[in-house]
Amino acid sequence: MFALVEIGGHQFKVSSNDEIFVYKLDGKEGDKITFDKVLLVSDATGTKVGTPKVDGVVVSATIVEQLKDDKVIVFKKKRRKGFKVKNGFRQSLTKIKIDSIA
Repeated sequence: MFALVEIGGHQFKVSSNDEIFVYKLDGKEGDKITFDKVLLVSDATGTKVGTPKVDGVVVSATIVEQLKDDKVIVFKKKRRKGFKVKNGFRQSLTKIKIDSIA
């Protein structure tokens, strides 16, 4: 059984016991969260596609860890002008574990 869930404006294909990284969510480690914007559910009986979401289906998850992604270097340069700027950026992420799709 799997589901397509929208979390933070992005769509993720999840099933039970999956661990995924999403953009930072509010909460501490061990908190339970639920996502009700389920776009598609597929199981042994068939597939249900929502318009735009499937009613009555909820994905529950647990926050495993709050962390930061690898550093991305942002470098800007204009040739022959002496202009150079170097910046770094680290995206804040949340690692969640999918408990159930009900």
